Amino acid sequence: MDTIVKRLIREVRKGDQQAFAEIVELYKDKVYQVAYRMVGNMHEAQDVAQEAFLRAYTNIDRFDINRKFSTWLFRIATNVAIDRLRKKKPDFHLQDEVQGAGGLTFESQLAADEERLEDQVVTMEMQEWVQHEINQLPPKYRTAIILKYLEDLSIKEISEILDIPSSTVKTRIHRGREALRKRMRHV
Repeated sequence: MDTIVKRLIREVRKGDQQAFAEIVELYKDKVYQVAYRMVGNMHEAQDVAQEAFLRAYTNIDRFDINRKFSTWLFRIATNVAIDRLRKKKPDFHLQDEVQGAGGLTFESQLAADEERLEDQVVTMEMQEWVQHEINQLPPKYRTAIILKYLEDLSIKEISEILDIPSSTVKTRIHRGREALRKRMRHV
């Protein structure tokens, strides 16, 4: 895939916008997942992903073709998400989850026609609780935990994305896990 991406990047640099659309198609789901796990909101995550791709497009000439594109792109997305978290303003959308309602959205509560199975509700509540607790971590620990355990990236990849030494990544993962463990014990 790296060969395909490098070819597409060269085409983008020559002005081929369709080539960038192909790059977006290749990475849109992963970038969205990273963004969603960082900001915890579907609409914010869509905005973060869109802004990350826009920044990647406008800065494509700065990308070192000898490096891994996904690492560069995830770094951009992570930075955009962290920027959003720093200046976060509360928003309300019908698709947002209702606090304490096991992953149900405001919209689903308005038009709920079908019964939820108890097992599905328990699973959704558990996932929501874990995601909520992850979202309470400081951004530097949250980012490391998300990239390691939810995105399943290696220490080296995380190090490249965050532009920090591997030892720092390991420390952040360890401290993030410890903070998460303490939070989840006391809740």
